[in-house]
Amino acid sequence: MSQIFEELAALDKLIHEPARLAILTALSACESADFLFLGRLTGLSKGNLSSHLSKLEEAELVDIVKQFVGKKPNTVVSLTENGRIAITQHWQQLDNLRNGAQAWEPE
Repeated sequence: MSQIFEELAALDKLIHEPARLAILTALSACESADFLFLGRLTGLSKGNLSSHLSKLEEAELVDIVKQFVGKKPNTVVSLTENGRIAITQHWQQLDNLRNGAQAWEPE
């Protein structure tokens, strides 16, 4: 049973970091979101959001498209197929670990 706690400690830190988990979870609920919306939704500053998105893009979990809407710059973020799979599997793993931890009894 201690395996559950070892698995908790070994969670993918790229995804499990709270800000990135919030970003990926938000994106999993929609097709795409713009940078300002993600910032408002997660409460992250522009600098923090940009930094986390860069890490997620480098890991090929998100796609970032910079464009102009009229004369205003607009950044749109979406999950890649790998990102969608990764966040789904991460939440499934968390659910399984929670269920296992709730059933755990010390020896």
